[in-house]
Amino acid sequence: MTNPTIWQKLFNKHLLICIFTGFSSGLPLYVLISLVPAWLRSESVDLQAIGLFALIQLPFTWKFLWSPFFDRYSPPLGRRRGWLLLSQLALLLVIPAFGLLAPTADLMAIAYLSVLVAFFSASQDIVLDAYRRELLLDSELGIGNAIHVNAYKIAGLVPGSLSLILADHLPWDSVFVITALFMLPGILMTLMVSEPKQQFKAPKTLKAAVVEPFREFINRNGVHSACLILAFIFFYKLGDSMATALATPFYLDMGFSKTEIGLIAKNAGLWPSVFGGLAGGIWMMKLGVNRALWLFGGVQMLAILGFAWLAGQGHSVMGLAAVIAIEALGVGLGTAAFVAFIAQTTHPLYTATQFALFTSLAAVPRTFANAATGYLVAWFGWQSFFLCCFVAAVPGMLLLLKVAPWHAKAKLAVPE
Repeated sequence: MTNPTIWQKLFNKHLLICIFTGFSSGLPLYVLISLVPAWLRSESVDLQAIGLFALIQLPFTWKFLWSPFFDRYSPPLGRRRGWLLLSQLALLLVIPAFGLLAPTADLMAIAYLSVLVAFFSASQDIVLDAYRRELLLDSELGIGNAIHVNAYKIAGLVPGSLSLILADHLPWDSVFVITALFMLPGILMTLMVSEPKQQFKAPKTLKAAVVEPFREFINRNGVHSACLILAFIFFYKLGDSMATALATPFYLDMGFSKTEIGLIAKNAGLWPSVFGGLAGGIWMMKLGVNRALWLFGGVQMLAILGFAWLAGQGHSVMGLAAVIAIEALGVGLGTAAFVAFIAQTTHPLYTATQFALFTSLAAVPRTFANAATGYLVAWFGWQSFFLCCFVAAVPGMLLLLKVAPWHAKAKLAVPE
């Protein structure tokens, strides 16, 4: 029997499902990091307050605390589909509530609502990550996660592009309702797919679901290697995360209108993102995850310098399009390799908990470091801020020397 070609690997049911998992995962997060900040800034909320709104993403940092419930218990539709449907329906109902509030009068209520959206979004991510890890074959991890990340970024075009354009023509309550309706494709996917085949039995007790994932990870890697892996997961996306935390307010401060941001800034990143995601997945088949982390991480770092350059240029439509295109390519590549690394580090018996632990750690910079970005911009200005973000990306690249050496083959949690 001949081995399947790359094109045969690309066009299969598993990878089609990854398009829907990525889109459904990305939409609510981009509501929080793109649409809500743009809404607040357009209503004259100051940058320091908007920067502090990064703290509303704490559920993404702490989601490993309740992830064992998703490994241990099974709702009627199944251990993955049941929890997934509940979280998606909650998001469909909660996101429109933003439109009922006024930024200047109800800022605290908006913060509480944002935390609620973050909680349901983080819960959906726990189950989607576990479902995808259990669905994909080990040979599909690179391309499957690349497609997931690609669709994740494309989902950002709804809150970050379409919704901004609509905001110039419709009231904000209508904008949030329309944005929430884009959760429907993910809900339909959940109803149509089947539960992944379980390679291992679910933990028998909640205690086992909580304790064993950590014990298995430490025993498999050793304390020293486990700490290096966790440090790498924390630092690899730090600079990129900080640089894009206030992207939409940055564009507004550079003099771009909401329509320009929607039509030019966001769509300029669409095709590079599509190319980066697919090409990254294909390259990972040849390169392996380790070398992809090096190469894609380097491009991701250089993309940060584009923002610094734009800060010096000011209002330049062509400059904005070029910077966003490079950012979409670099970050898309880096994220695809990063998520593939996390996926191969998890053990199938504890998929939800270990995946949630690793992605929670990756979300720490986005939550705490990003909360300070508004103050850093106020102190240093936009250009110096982006140079600081570039420096912040260096430790994650240096850790690759220990975590993913160029000539070493990536290790799977479960041998093939």
